[in-house]
Amino acid sequence: MVFQEDVRAVTEHTERLTRLEQELHTQVQTWRLAPVVDALQALRGVQCTVAVTTGAELSDLTRFDNPRQLMHYLGLTPSEYSTGERRRQGGITKTGNTHARRALVEGAWAYRYPAKVSRHLQLRLEKLPKPIQDMSWKAQVRLCRRYRQRSARGKKATQVVVAIARELSAFLWAIAQQVPLTPEIVRPSWPWMASPPGC
Repeated sequence: MVFQEDVRAVTEHTERLTRLEQELHTQVQTWRLAPVVDALQALRGVQCTVAVTTGAELSDLTRFDNPRQLMHYLGLTPSEYSTGERRRQGGITKTGNTHARRALVEGAWAYRYPAKVSRHLQLRLEKLPKPIQDMSWKAQVRLCRRYRQRSARGKKATQVVVAIARELSAFLWAIAQQVPLTPEIVRPSWPWMASPPGC
């Protein structure tokens, strides 16, 4: 009986997750950042949830003048302790937006494996312009190679993934530069928020 209850809990949780993801897909279509969300999904490890989280938490990525500003904002840059001529770097600063940083780190785990275009990624890429497709492959080759190189030096997997997330944010910034934003569709959430007739 306990086993069946556990199975039922997992099933209900999975169904709830599926419903929420479907609702998320539906809501994104009317969002001003919808084209950016679609474009960001060209990157491996950046599926709809990660792309929407990034857009919701960071808004327009083009407001950052360069990728380094975005990295600083996300708290993905190393902290520094310097005195005189001595310079020592520590862990990441963890300042800035926690939700976006966590989403990118989760997405960065996808680069543990060799570079390849999966069927799901191919379907996302088919809808996008050639320059973004090329950038996606360039990012994948670079980040997969960087993961192997850092791992070979004996770095911990968590440290390597955070470093990959930092570089992934730069590719997100570069892709966002290629996408023109559309005007936001404003729809009233409640009846009393709607404009009166004749206005």
